[in-house]
Amino acid sequence: MKKYLLTGLLVWVPLGITIWVLDLTIGTLDQSLLLLPEQWHPDRLLGIHIPGLGVILTVAIIVGTGLLVRNVLGQRLLRYWENLLHRIPVVNSIYHGVKQVSDTLLSSSGQSFRKVLLVRYPHPQAWALAFQTSIPGEVAQRLEDEHVGVFIPTAPSPVNGFYFYVRKADTIELNISVDVALRSIVSMGVVAPPASTQPIIKSD
Repeated sequence: MKKYLLTGLLVWVPLGITIWVLDLTIGTLDQSLLLLPEQWHPDRLLGIHIPGLGVILTVAIIVGTGLLVRNVLGQRLLRYWENLLHRIPVVNSIYHGVKQVSDTLLSSSGQSFRKVLLVRYPHPQAWALAFQTSIPGEVAQRLEDEHVGVFIPTAPSPVNGFYFYVRKADTIELNISVDVALRSIVSMGVVAPPASTQPIIKSD
């Protein structure tokens, strides 16, 4: 009886959590429909509620914003909007901090979170997965050896973690993607990355 119960849970728990996350995500994105005039709401036009229409509207807004900002007029509007936010004391600090993080993570030219490293943490006899990030120039100048910035995420919630500067020679660069490393961290090692056929490169 017990093994049948566990087998059933192994089937339904991932499926249930997936459905719950999708329902939460779609329900949240559907709130974008509130931006439309009431007479344009799909529920009112079609007479039925169709989940997911807000996802289409959200994607359209994001893509449209990207197209707008790519031209000269859009760049001017963006600068005007940012200058306006910078004049509001509390909003300025929040927006500036969030924008720095998003620019670092989402920018195609950024180098942060592009490499997966092994670093010794929390003691010299242990290794932990880490993501290479940037290191401020002032910090790099004051350190004798070449160092790299690393973010060590915690399991099973990788949004929390520790940010350190470590000697580059004390790190091992892994030949796995960030997505694979994140799956390993979230699953606490249950979903292990496949063994690489390419040699591991040790930084020196």
